[in-house]
Amino acid sequence: MKIEVKLDSACTEPRIEIHTDRMTDEVNDLVQKLSESTPQILVGFQNEQARVLDQSEVVRAYASGGKVLAETPEGEYVLRLRLYELEERLDRNHFVRISNAEIINLNHVKGFDLSFAGTICVNLKNGTAAFVSRRYVAKIKQVLGI
Repeated sequence: MKIEVKLDSACTEPRIEIHTDRMTDEVNDLVQKLSESTPQILVGFQNEQARVLDQSEVVRAYASGGKVLAETPEGEYVLRLRLYELEERLDRNHFVRISNAEIINLNHVKGFDLSFAGTICVNLKNGTAAFVSRRYVAKIKQVLGI
């Protein structure tokens, strides 16, 4: 594979083109990695104040009372997004959906308790316990390689 970078002062944003004679697994992997690598800004609201949240500090995000909340070590922030919109913005290498109402950051996971029949208890480093719904158990096991 050849990579070529062209500098153009008229170009207002980076553009990537892939020239190939056929679609291969390598090309598909490259397209997937490029589309996943665009970090998205998260803005959380707390006490009428807006704050830009770094994805790495978000422990979990969940829906409650018609709102989506992002939990960080500094507190909880209201996000003006639906949970599915947030899921699209988050880095798929670090965040995984565990139920219809919750997404967790794998970097903030202390451990997984598999002793519950039909579900998994996720113990987070901040002391919070979250449960994987039955619908998402297979996905979590795939992510964990078990």
